[in-house]
Amino acid sequence: MRRRALAVLGAGALWGLTGVFRRSLGQLGCDSAGVIVIRCGIAAILFGVTLLLRAPGQLRVRLRHLWCFFGCGVCSLLLFTFCYFQAMSLMSLSAAAILLYTAPAFVMTMSAMLFHERMTGRKLCALALAFAGCCLVSGVGGGGRLPLAGVLYGLGSGFGYALYSIFGKLAMQRGYGSLTINFYACLFAAAGAALVWGVQTPVRVIVSSWPGALWAVGTGLVTCYLPYLLYTWGLERLEPGRASIMASVEPVVATAAGIAVFHEALTVPAALGALAVLAAIAVLNLTPKRRKDEAENG
Repeated sequence: MRRRALAVLGAGALWGLTGVFRRSLGQLGCDSAGVIVIRCGIAAILFGVTLLLRAPGQLRVRLRHLWCFFGCGVCSLLLFTFCYFQAMSLMSLSAAAILLYTAPAFVMTMSAMLFHERMTGRKLCALALAFAGCCLVSGVGGGGRLPLAGVLYGLGSGFGYALYSIFGKLAMQRGYGSLTINFYACLFAAAGAALVWGVQTPVRVIVSSWPGALWAVGTGLVTCYLPYLLYTWGLERLEPGRASIMASVEPVVATAAGIAVFHEALTVPAALGALAVLAAIAVLNLTPKRRKDEAENG
């Protein structure tokens, strides 16, 4: 069990390094769309090879279910990654990561509207914490307010990220495993970005120099393929709520990376905002003790 927990923590830590790879590729002339093509394309190749070696039969999907994978890949992964990368270019890595982690609040709201799930006091408390955290991170009421475009991109990334839970759940209900979902999500996201923005820039970055090729392979391997692989393996034995809370180490790592690599400043309001959003995630995912005891006892 301890190894599973460490795997989930490792996944969150690797996701937290996304900003380092995004900015490093940006310095080599690759824009947000190009990084999406590289990151998701390489991850799709790696997931495809993994499926071929482990379970080639899981590559088969039914045509009538393609909309689930389109939703995961284009409506979610492509949308939230583009918004997330744009937010990184307009604000600190910590602010972008925290706004991304408003996703649980979006999931709760959409579930209430689409599936008529009951709004409990715990959920409302989480919404209030997430809203307060976003206000603090975005600098509302302070002199160091972040650009509106950056905040909107950050919230857009959280909304797109939340859609992955919706479409992914629908795909799982139709009998597909997480590796299959991850493969087609990455494939659709890379293909969508390539069709809209082209592949000239990412190809040029990869073939022009060894640093470009290494950063390109690294972003697909380190920030997409490995974390999803680790998270999936850990989730086999861990409760989803517990795994989600542990994976929320991502914004903490992103903040640390921004300070260590790019010398970003960490303000007190932003730190409090980060804690508030993480607290909202915890409130959403923690199971009440009595229910947990009942589940463990029978």
